[in-house]
Amino acid sequence: MLFEFLKYLQPTHYFQLLDKNGVSVYPLATKLPDTILNQIVKDSNYQSSQSIDYDLSWQAIQNGYISDITTYSSFEKLPVVDNYRFIRKNFHSAWVFYVLVLRLLSLHNPITEITGWLKTRHVKRMSINPIKQEDNWKQLKSNLLEEAPKVSVIIPTLNRYDYLKDVLRDFEQQDYGNFEIIVVDQSDDFNTSFYADFKLDIQLIRQEEKALWLARNTAIQSSKGELIALSEDDVRIPTDWISSHLKCLEVYGVDISAGVFYPEGQSIPKERSFFAVAYQFATGNAMLYKSVFERVGLFDRQFEKQRMGDGEFGLRVYLEGIKSISNPIASCIDVKAGVGGLREMGSWDAFRPSNFFAPRPIPSVLYFFRRYFGNYRARLALLRTVPISIFPYQFKKNRPLLALGILLSALLLPIVCYQVFRSWYLSTKKINEGPLIPKLK
Repeated sequence: MLFEFLKYLQPTHYFQLLDKNGVSVYPLATKLPDTILNQIVKDSNYQSSQSIDYDLSWQAIQNGYISDITTYSSFEKLPVVDNYRFIRKNFHSAWVFYVLVLRLLSLHNPITEITGWLKTRHVKRMSINPIKQEDNWKQLKSNLLEEAPKVSVIIPTLNRYDYLKDVLRDFEQQDYGNFEIIVVDQSDDFNTSFYADFKLDIQLIRQEEKALWLARNTAIQSSKGELIALSEDDVRIPTDWISSHLKCLEVYGVDISAGVFYPEGQSIPKERSFFAVAYQFATGNAMLYKSVFERVGLFDRQFEKQRMGDGEFGLRVYLEGIKSISNPIASCIDVKAGVGGLREMGSWDAFRPSNFFAPRPIPSVLYFFRRYFGNYRARLALLRTVPISIFPYQFKKNRPLLALGILLSALLLPIVCYQVFRSWYLSTKKINEGPLIPKLK
């Protein structure tokens, strides 16, 4: 990793790992072109010159630098004070204090730690400053759009006809025509006549079992297109959703265009508002070549009725060395339906169980963390996420309530410990059973 302290704050981030070729995502600072260096800030206040270079590399990736230049394959150990300087520049001060406490509790030299923390106390947090690399998006010509390859759009649905109707109407308005929609319907009140009203090439698959990852895998196996577009039944998309994904694949010469979600009534977050190397994969808004599934397999059914199956798939893709681009143009509104889907299976999100005696986090989350990052990183992830998961999902952006959640987690420690131990036990069973990843036939 670039800076050691990232392991406390991003213990299970894709970019913490090297891919199968033994390289990271971070470009060598000495290889960055002047056009990029002129748009980021060289910080000469680090003790180590290597820290200065690593900081430049981090800024380049965070601000959207996309290229094929040589990247780091190993990282040097940096001074403690440089690590504190780095995290102060990139994380809230409360998280910097959190790292200090962890370092002290893990018996690191208290004088070195406190000195490094105090010396950097005046360092200000940096803001996102997107790098300008490309010409105007609208003026870029796409040969792929002119070739018009077949796209298979996949939408699993479960008891959400009212929401599904809206997104299918959006697909009727697409400015790209050569696509099919594969709907895998798991609804209790399955209604074939519902689909007759749409002027779309719909391939309807009835699935009796309520199983999201089975649904997506079945649809991919049944698809006719060279490209797979993944959508959901409770989103809204713009008229150029398909064409924007296609254009991104060609412009950046990549295999995956990872679209951006934003909640209904809001706008795209600033940190997702520009093209960048994607650090996550969401099955509700993405397009990729079908050949990607041939290389890495389909979705792991260990995540059935649970969470983070798309995150696991995205990491498999990253480790294979397949580049994915975060695409803000192919955005979609996340309606967040209160009924249907995984809501009916007892989980609002990955870290908030349906009741006090259910596992926290959802066992599939720990299965994912432990399988790829090991038990130590998984424990760091628990420390990072469990205390702030006490309050409901809807309050997770409210900082005062999150602080209160940390206090409550201490008061509810016995129950929380039970939830975590239960999740760890259930994830162990998953690990022992191994992945359930079908191959694309």
